[in-house]
Amino acid sequence: MRDERVRLALPAAGDATERPISIAIVAMGGQGGGVLTDWIVQLAENHGWVAQSTSVPGVAQRTGATIYYIEAMPPLDGRKPILSLMPTPGDVDVVMAAEFMEAGRSILRGLVTPERTTLIASNHRSFAIGEKIVPGNGIADKGAVTGAIGVAAKTEIIFDLNALAIAHGSVISAAMFGALAGAGVLPFNRESYLDVIRAGGKGAKASIETFDAAFDRVKTGPADVAAPVEPRPASTKPAPAPLDPQLSGLVARLTREVPVPAQAMARAGLRKVVDFQDVAYGAEYLDILVALSTTDRNAGGAERDYAFTQAAAKHLANAMSYDDVIRVADLKTRAGRRARIESELELSQDQVLHTTEFMHPRMEEVMGLLPAGFGRWLGARPRLLGWLDRRVNKGRRVRTYSLPWFLVLYVVGGLRSIRRHSLRHAVETDHRDQWLRNATDAVGINYQLGVEILQCRRLVKGYSDTHSRGLSKFDRTLAAIKLVERREDAADWARRLREAALKDGPGKELDGVIRTIESFAS
Repeated sequence: MRDERVRLALPAAGDATERPISIAIVAMGGQGGGVLTDWIVQLAENHGWVAQSTSVPGVAQRTGATIYYIEAMPPLDGRKPILSLMPTPGDVDVVMAAEFMEAGRSILRGLVTPERTTLIASNHRSFAIGEKIVPGNGIADKGAVTGAIGVAAKTEIIFDLNALAIAHGSVISAAMFGALAGAGVLPFNRESYLDVIRAGGKGAKASIETFDAAFDRVKTGPADVAAPVEPRPASTKPAPAPLDPQLSGLVARLTREVPVPAQAMARAGLRKVVDFQDVAYGAEYLDILVALSTTDRNAGGAERDYAFTQAAAKHLANAMSYDDVIRVADLKTRAGRRARIESELELSQDQVLHTTEFMHPRMEEVMGLLPAGFGRWLGARPRLLGWLDRRVNKGRRVRTYSLPWFLVLYVVGGLRSIRRHSLRHAVETDHRDQWLRNATDAVGINYQLGVEILQCRRLVKGYSDTHSRGLSKFDRTLAAIKLVERREDAADWARRLREAALKDGPGKELDGVIRTIESFAS
């Protein structure tokens, strides 16, 4: 087929100009990516260059970072260049990532290339929503990014820019600006960078200190590691006893009756249970744990480093410290929580913190506070329960530290005295005891299966709908384990079930493993 298209001659309008310097910045909300972009643009314009910046916002809640893109070059014979709006893979001179995994995503996008790209990145982590919502450990592997950086970038400048910024009372954007200056990829001197920061006015002192520290870190490398301090000889004096004599007695009993390999975990569990309720509840925790350790010893646990007791010490404490309305209200009104939030936000003395939280209680949570008998009576009347739920089951935006809401939450958080008589506690106790019976029945026949059943408690966590989903997976997992408990490889199947349930929220992988078990167990 003949090509009859008409082609017109389009000669170049003139000689090709020099290419612009291109910089891509990936940063999350609150990290000052916009400020850093403005600084770089101002730096270029102060030297008579033409600079242009654009940004593509990511999604809130740490599901995506904003990409800022800058192109800058001096004008040629008074003519301004036409600059690009977005980075082109393989054509970026500098990539700056305010978080380590964002550096990896930049490599995947092709923005980092070994022929031309200088990669400046902080190696700290800020976990994405996708990592947090996984029931188990959903944290992505940093090793893959570390290996890719060594291959993908022409020059790499990687260190903890965030920690450096926090140490100097500033934000990571100032540290990244200093690292950019230290990298020497722009033809501007150090003082030109500092002039840009000074022109900003507010917060310039802390930003300059952070800039200087990052610049020096790039130029001189990491600081020398100090020689390890010789440990002080152990004191011959006994450790001071806890203030509460009853708690001191529990600690002494733990030391006497719990096997040594499990004592460290048991102490942590005891602290958690006592913080959740009271010393008497801690005594109940210890009673159950000692009984489980006896079962462990009779099953030959001494030869296995008491793995059953170690698992019980951890997961029993978690089972006894469930998240109910009282617990949630207590945690939200603790002074330490407010101090932690202020520290994470890096608030200055003249800033005031207001927190607005979304709460969506269901009638199920409210009913859990009621005395067990009354709660069961109410649960047996679905019409009344539905009528009440329609009035309770509504989303509310609560200003946690406003006086009215703080007092409401503080009072609810102080209802510990009624907890052990509540419907929620009765339900949790029955569920816990059944789980422990399954584990103790199994450990005498198949030791590792007993351990695996204890570890299945990892599936139950959270509050409200999150707790319900985890509890459903837990029950389905234990039911599937029952189908294979007499097999020699029962522990392996139990582990597969648990890991499948932990991997994804919807539970599709767990469904697949259960179907496999049913195919040969039926």
